[in-house]
Amino acid sequence: MKRVDTIARVRRAFHVQGWSVKKIVRELHLSRNTVRKILRSNETDFTYERERQPLPRIGAWKAEIERFLAANEGKPSRERLTLIRIYEEVRALGFDGSYDAIRRYAKTWAKNRGAVTAEAYIPLYYAPGEAYQFDWSHEIILVNGVTTTVKVAHVRLCHSRMMFARAYMRESQEMVFDAHDKAFAFFRGTCTRGIYDNMKTAVEAVFVGKERQYNRRFLQMCSHYLVHPVACTPASGWEKGQVENQVGLVRERFFTPRLRVKSLEELNVWLLDKCIAYAKAHRHPEQTERTIWQMFEEERGSLVHYVGPFDGFHCVPASVSKTCTVRFDNNKYSVLSTAVGRPVEVHAYAEKIVIRQDGVSVGEHPRCFGRGETIYDPWHYVPVLARKPGALRNGAPFREWVLPAAMEKVRRRLK
Repeated sequence: MKRVDTIARVRRAFHVQGWSVKKIVRELHLSRNTVRKILRSNETDFTYERERQPLPRIGAWKAEIERFLAANEGKPSRERLTLIRIYEEVRALGFDGSYDAIRRYAKTWAKNRGAVTAEAYIPLYYAPGEAYQFDWSHEIILVNGVTTTVKVAHVRLCHSRMMFARAYMRESQEMVFDAHDKAFAFFRGTCTRGIYDNMKTAVEAVFVGKERQYNRRFLQMCSHYLVHPVACTPASGWEKGQVENQVGLVRERFFTPRLRVKSLEELNVWLLDKCIAYAKAHRHPEQTERTIWQMFEEERGSLVHYVGPFDGFHCVPASVSKTCTVRFDNNKYSVLSTAVGRPVEVHAYAEKIVIRQDGVSVGEHPRCFGRGETIYDPWHYVPVLARKPGALRNGAPFREWVLPAAMEKVRRRLK
């Protein structure tokens, strides 16, 4: 087929420059039949489509090849035969063609079956207060000059597109609880449905379709906020596409270039301000005459009322060592000396650790996210001083303890 620029040159030479067919043939090095075809048809482009595709090798084996291809489509991806395996199977039956012939035929077959429509999507509509989407992302920042990877929880209201982001040091279940509470407190309500991926902190088992076995504590949180959880199909991120887009937006606009902060508290205050500023400055993608913030203010009236914080802890059994400490998350926390020798429960919150024994708190500390650190409360060891007063001199729990004047006098005498 002649290219469109050649066709254009022939048409201009004849109609504008007044060349004869003979001169066009001679100057442009074309055949007379080609020139006449261009001038008689008045077309600016010619295409050729083969009416029938001869398949001399595959023709007799089409049924067998299609049987393998159709069987493949009904299987999970890990169980499907590759094209080279299909080629080997058909060749074992007597096929004497090439692998490339099989590959080309499989591509045409998939196209004819409409497999390419998997790239098409249907726009979704959510009513006010109907649903929110939740997801995590990992971002790199500098905290007090130290390069740190933080986990950012993202919540997005599907109707108004209002977003919320909060950073944590972990991606554990207690952080999921805290992120929901902080988001719902900011929204001043929640939606009737929450859309999640199959994160391990929420889903324990994935069944056919949308059936899931959710974690008991996660279901308690959803019940507290009156939310119905819905999990996406595995590896189907488009089912929560809004929050997936939010992850990219927050990373590009808020975390690039790399942030420098003094603490996570400072970062989270800054993130909330940025989310509000973005909502007030950008228009809603569907209601373009209004901003995201205006849509959010309107949606607030349709949200389920915020009932207050959920007691969002992650419970872990533990034992108390003879040094009155409990190990959790690679760190040690002190407890009352009376708790030694009996099991305890560690209630891990996003920002604190509470240790309980027989329903009574025997220790509470701010949460530490380092490794190999020991967090003491000197008052936990005071009863032991009655038997071992000399420990006040070199005891690790009392090293940085600021004592009343009388007790400092005792300490100096001991030294």
